[in-house]
Amino acid sequence: MSAYETLAACYDELTYDIPYEKDLTFFERLCARAHLQPRTVLDLACGTGSLSVLLAQRGYRVIGADLSEDMLAEAEQKAQALSDNRPFFICQSMQRLRLAEPVDAVICALDSLNYLQKPADCRKTFQRVFQALTPGGIFVFDINTPYKLRGLDGQVFLDETDDTYCVWRTEFDEKKHLCYYGMDIFRLQETGWQRSFEEHIEYAYEPEELEAWLREAGFTDIRQYGDLVLRRPKPTEQRIFFSARKETP
Repeated sequence: MSAYETLAACYDELTYDIPYEKDLTFFERLCARAHLQPRTVLDLACGTGSLSVLLAQRGYRVIGADLSEDMLAEAEQKAQALSDNRPFFICQSMQRLRLAEPVDAVICALDSLNYLQKPADCRKTFQRVFQALTPGGIFVFDINTPYKLRGLDGQVFLDETDDTYCVWRTEFDEKKHLCYYGMDIFRLQETGWQRSFEEHIEYAYEPEELEAWLREAGFTDIRQYGDLVLRRPKPTEQRIFFSARKETP
């Protein structure tokens, strides 16, 4: 089963502790540091739209893009709670992103970029994001570091709620630079527990190669940060944030 086909319906329940508000605050700190006040924001790989909704509530005009129709269905339902300024959701892959009009900022959160399993797709994504930004715009994203993904090799994790039970096992392939997450998901239905399986795969990108591809796409003022902190990443950092600008002509 493809990634997020079953997980979409229970994703928010199982990830209740994701600090979306902190991600938004850090995004705004990076914008302020760049002396930028964006009005339009693309939430790239928006998932179930939690961050998109927070951005909209903060007053931004928001587009949410994701490849999973199941996740977007959850996002649309979530956005219905807003009385106005609802995000506009589109089904697009990152490497084929195409917007009708450019935006002032693009945010790609929660290691979504790691899901691009081919470096060529990552390079295409940077090019597409660059084209999608207005001059002077900012691109903010985070990754799971190779240090973190290698450390997950052989680990087993458990998440559960009253009606969902999820066991996921990880395996890291050093040669392919890929981390495999095998997820057994059990959901309580009227007829009993129903089991499904999904495989999620993340590529271990080196920060230096990402910087090189950002420059290749045309970005400048490329900076790396530790996990939600305004300092350079440490060697043992598990999550790294990037910001990059599209210069004004």
